[in-house]
Amino acid sequence: MTLSVLATAFLLLVTLGYSVKCWLSPFGDCRKCHGMGHALTVDREGKAKRGKDCRRCQGAGKRIRVGRHLYNRAHHTYRAGTR
Repeated sequence: MTLSVLATAFLLLVTLGYSVKCWLSPFGDCRKCHGMGHALTVDREGKAKRGKDCRRCQGAGKRIRVGRHLYNRAHHTYRAGTR
């Protein structure tokens, strides 16, 4: 097998794997709060306590994946163009 065929097969495998992941689990953890939905702060005694809600996910802890977002936009454009 040549290197180009191997590279193409690898890229195809990665793309299909990410597509399946976006299909099965369209939402992933927020990258800023790591899925907690809020920040952790430390009080004067050194104990951890809940901080402010995350501004990116509005406290939900989940965000839509990039691949699913692109799919939703393409699907919306297709549906709007075929009315």
